[in-house]
Amino acid sequence: MTTTRRTAAPRRALRRLPLNAAATLTVVLCLFPVYWMVATAFKPSRDIQSYEPRLIPREWTFEHFRTAVQADSFALFWRNSILVTLSAVLLALVVALGAAYAVARLRWRGRRQFMLAVFIAQMAPWESLIIPIYIISRDTNMLDRLPTLTLIYFMITLPFTVVVLRGFIAGIPPELEEAAQVDGCTRVGAFRRIAFPLLAPGLMATSLFGFITAWNEFTYANFLIIKQQDSRTLPVWLSSFQTTFGTDWGATMAASTLFALPALIVFLALQRHVTSGLTAGGVKG
Repeated sequence: MTTTRRTAAPRRALRRLPLNAAATLTVVLCLFPVYWMVATAFKPSRDIQSYEPRLIPREWTFEHFRTAVQADSFALFWRNSILVTLSAVLLALVVALGAAYAVARLRWRGRRQFMLAVFIAQMAPWESLIIPIYIISRDTNMLDRLPTLTLIYFMITLPFTVVVLRGFIAGIPPELEEAAQVDGCTRVGAFRRIAFPLLAPGLMATSLFGFITAWNEFTYANFLIIKQQDSRTLPVWLSSFQTTFGTDWGATMAASTLFALPALIVFLALQRHVTSGLTAGGVKG
């Protein structure tokens, strides 16, 4: 019996070797651009412009980070991005929570058609709507305004949030809420006390998706916020290091590193709940 186990272990290792090699290659390919961005941010300008690139910088400098931080309206762009992103995520969670509960718990005419429309909206390429949205924003005098971006990011993240939360609510036994109603709770009170605490993984997963989507979005921010410098967000700010005389790659990579830190911190804080939230939200519908 022991001999069989000893011979089976190397065989399993050989069978897993291609999978492990493919996984290692995938990780390296995904992480190398991030490493190159961070390494370039710490390289002196002469090493960045050298014809002999090095994987590991010979010298390290914080000059590019000082240039990025001292750029005009640095703090203002951070404030705009944080304000727009958090507002869009919170608004999407509130609206999607009500819509998901109505679909999962209530029976009303048009419920299936409503979910079909939500799925279609989720699959639609949002870039194809940029011209209609621009015309609507122009005609309603909403160009160059941060509330316009907030509503757009809310519209982009809402379908995904509804789909995930609807699956989560459907996975919670309704008998728990019915028992609370028998004890004197209203429907809203039963949901708040019984079902809502169980939705934490789904809320965190959808919050992470919404945060990353709104935080990294560039097309609408650049297309709709054209004239007002004070209304621009960080993705648009990154393009300010490119001038007619060339691109300051060191400052651009330093700014990109700073820009990626909030999304990385949010992901590390919520990563334990993301996988369970996404999978549990798609179990029952």
